[in-house]
Amino acid sequence: MEYRHLGKAGIRVSELSFGSWVTFHTQADVNAAKEMMSAAYEAGVNFFDNAESYAGGQSESVMGDALKQLGWRRGSYLVSTKLYWGLHNNVNEKNTLNRKRLIEGINGSLERLQLDYVDLLFCHRPDKTTPIEETVWAMHNIIEWGKAMYWGTSEWAAAEIVAAIEIAERHHLHKPVMEQPVYNLFERHRFTREYERVYREYGYGTTIWSPLASGLLTGKYSKGIPPGSRGALEGYDWLRDSLTDKEKLAKVRALESIAQELNCTLSQLALAWCLKNPCVSTVITGASRVEQVHENMKASEVAPKLTHEIMERIDTIFIGSEEEEDDD
Repeated sequence: MEYRHLGKAGIRVSELSFGSWVTFHTQADVNAAKEMMSAAYEAGVNFFDNAESYAGGQSESVMGDALKQLGWRRGSYLVSTKLYWGLHNNVNEKNTLNRKRLIEGINGSLERLQLDYVDLLFCHRPDKTTPIEETVWAMHNIIEWGKAMYWGTSEWAAAEIVAAIEIAERHHLHKPVMEQPVYNLFERHRFTREYERVYREYGYGTTIWSPLASGLLTGKYSKGIPPGSRGALEGYDWLRDSLTDKEKLAKVRALESIAQELNCTLSQLALAWCLKNPCVSTVITGASRVEQVHENMKASEVAPKLTHEIMERIDTIFIGSEEEEDDD
């Protein structure tokens, strides 16, 4: 496993990491989570991603119980969480980054995770109604209190990120240092174009999500939506149009010949493609079974095989397919 700096930050993250979105509590209980996290950790993964909104807070609870039972030394791993959506349908408690929500949110997350601090704390989406300055001050305070080590953004516009950085610099506050954007073979426009300035001028790090396009790039949806898959879950109806899109499925089938040449799976090839981008700090992988963890971890071995010629062949298949998802 290789480790990359989180942009210009001193912290280093494993190039492949493990996330809990969709699976923890929904598809995996504490025992399954513990088994998958252990497999990832043994493969060299040191970063585990979460968010307060995943499974209505239950994903954090499952991860917290798993971490407690695993008993790893705290300095040996990194944990993230994200705040914005909230857990209660009430004014000041949902879809906001106001000071009250952020401070109450981090306290709730730490209680569910059974941790004294998280390593990375993300503002899960931009808040158009709260001044960015209020959000920056609150995140600075959370870091000063030792409840988070670094803070960043997720799916913010580049202009919003720059505004937050400039406010922090003006007041000598802790700056955001990383973004969590969607990035995969189908969705690359914002990552490679809009964010170019924040990589180049500010050394922003990235923890990318949905590298397999919610499972589409695994090939398992080539014959429809299989029972028990993400696309079959209640509440994920919004994914089904993309997972059954004929043009996208045709591109995935075209990728199979390259995977066969490299003697790897489609999942490993799609993850390895993400790793080839030097602006990617870590690729967040997901799994509902430990076998998937073992498979995904081998993507590190595939990445060096992706020559310039192979990357061009892949781009020939996918170029122009840059549609964006709405939520993670």
